Amino acid sequence: MLNEQGPVLIAANHPNSFLDAIILATLFKNPVYSLARGDAFHKKIIAKILASFNMLPVYRVSEGVENLEHNYSTFDACRDLFKQQKIVLIFSEGRCINEWHLRPLKKGTARLALAAWEQNIPLKVLPLGINYSNFKKFGKTLKLNFGNIISKEKIFSDLSSGKAITEFNQILFEQFKNLVFELDNTEKETLKNYFNLHPSFLKKVILFLPSVAGFLFHFPLYYAIHFCIKKKASDHYDSIMTGSLFFLYPFYVLIVTLIIFLITHSLVSLWLLIAMPFSAFCLLHFKNN
Repeated sequence: MLNEQGPVLIAANHPNSFLDAIILATLFKNPVYSLARGDAFHKKIIAKILASFNMLPVYRVSEGVENLEHNYSTFDACRDLFKQQKIVLIFSEGRCINEWHLRPLKKGTARLALAAWEQNIPLKVLPLGINYSNFKKFGKTLKLNFGNIISKEKIFSDLSSGKAITEFNQILFEQFKNLVFELDNTEKETLKNYFNLHPSFLKKVILFLPSVAGFLFHFPLYYAIHFCIKKKASDHYDSIMTGSLFFLYPFYVLIVTLIIFLITHSLVSLWLLIAMPFSAFCLLHFKNN
């Protein structure tokens, strides 16, 4: 599925903010254009940056009724992408909430697919369930569950009718029920079974010492970001934390290495350029086991 050729509309659930789109854009072989909340595009410079990352704005009523007309331009752009055999990602639930639960589907996915089919674009709709082992902790396991392709032939109603939207959403929702995990925070054992999170004693023994080093090396950066965003980020915490670490980590490693070098005046300190990322890798796998 990760090698899928367009035109494809990936219809996914939305448990973890913009991290969902980043992961899928990274994993799919071909470029993925994703629909993102429209209020992020209000400033022109930000809009240009987001557009450079293949992101398109889609507006909800909560972001201003006056902005809804801009969705027509976005949907037209999506149809042009489909005609170029491209892949577009849409989050069918409409908003992000950190939970293991399938929420009611909005109409945007259906409208986009039906409009493409009306223009005889051979669009394939690919249902995708995105499941995280946790939303707040460092280190996590991700499971992507792909459904069966939904094609034009699956819809028996007039494509321009409201009944077709309902029919499409019913088909998509039935698939999602088998793709999205349904859990609450108290079902720890079920969660471990779903994600194969069973500890390996030998692995923990081997990873213990480098993991301690990994914690000592990295807790200043991690907790500095954590305390800055924990009260404001809410359901975007994991995405902001991951994005911040992605951009800041190389500078952090260089700064720590430089400080140790200035203190010791030894070229041995340059080994930190390798040792720090390696210890972080060990800590990640230690926690996941």
